[in-house]
Order: sequence, then structure tokens, then C-alpha cells
Amino acid sequence: MLSGMTLLLFAALVQQSPCEALKTLSLPNTTITAAEFIPAGAAPAPARAGRGGAATLPAHCRVTAVLAPSSDSHIEMELRMPAEGWNGKFLAVGNGGWAGNIETGAVSAGLARGYAAASNDTGHKGGSGSFAVGHPEKIIDFGYRSMHEMAVQSKAIIQAF
Repeated sequence: MLSGMTLLLFAALVQQSPCEALKTLSLPNTTITAAEFIPAGAAPAPARAGRGGAATLPAHCRVTAVLAPSSDSHIEMELRMPAEGWNGKFLAVGNGGWAGNIETGAVSAGLARGYAAASNDTGHKGGSGSFAVGHPEKIIDFGYRSMHEMAVQSKAIIQAF
């Protein structure tokens, strides 16, 4: 009897959560690089920085991915989805100027308000336009495609979750 109970407990421990199961989700032009359940608690220091950072976050699923809609694209994105109390809405967070970073503070603020929230690096790193020289596809990514692709793939991930 004890060995049967031990086996049941072991099976429950190795079974993936719905969040972690997203690692195997297959989406067009998308590589999911991480899918992890984050328990409720204080936001990590980088998420507190920037505009709208939240001090306390609800339990949530954090998914990171790389989008490659063209052969010269490399768009990094992050999506956070509340484990409970989702308001049924998706918040796509942008950045300003030549910004090439994921706005974790704004994503955390949206998550704290019940949104599934995502941001992306607009297809480059840093704060200048130097990435664009000789890369017309990266200019398209920066101009509009990174936000569109992030929204499309985020909605697919939310649906799967």
C-alpha cells in the first residue's frame, strides 16, 4: 500500500503544470524559450524599474519566446498570464523611441491589474537605430511587425493556457 501511494505522489510531482506544458507548444515562426509558473510575491528588482512597475505580483505563468517572421528577424518577447483572476483582456506593452528592450515594469503593472500582458524588444537591443543599416527586414520588425507578431502569438499562447 505504501509503495502504491509513493508512486502516485511521484507521478503527481513529475507531471507538468499547464504553464510548463507551454514549452512544447508549436506556433509558426516562434520558439518558446521558457515557460514557468511564478508564485505570488514581490516583483523582481528589474520589474520594479521603469514605468508602472508593480511591487507585488499575483501567481502567474511567464512565457518567453523568440519570433522570426523573416529570415533576418529575431524578436524577443515576454508574456505573463495570471494564474487566477484574469480579467479576460490582453495588454500589449510598447516602448518609445529607438528602444530595444522588453518593458518588464509595464508588463508587471498590467499583470497586477489582472491582464495577460506582453512586451517585446522590437527586434533589436539598445537605444539607437544602428541595427537598421543594411537590414530592411529589421526596419519592418521595428516599425510594426514586432508588435503585430507578438500580439498574434500571445493570443495563441493565452488560448493554449
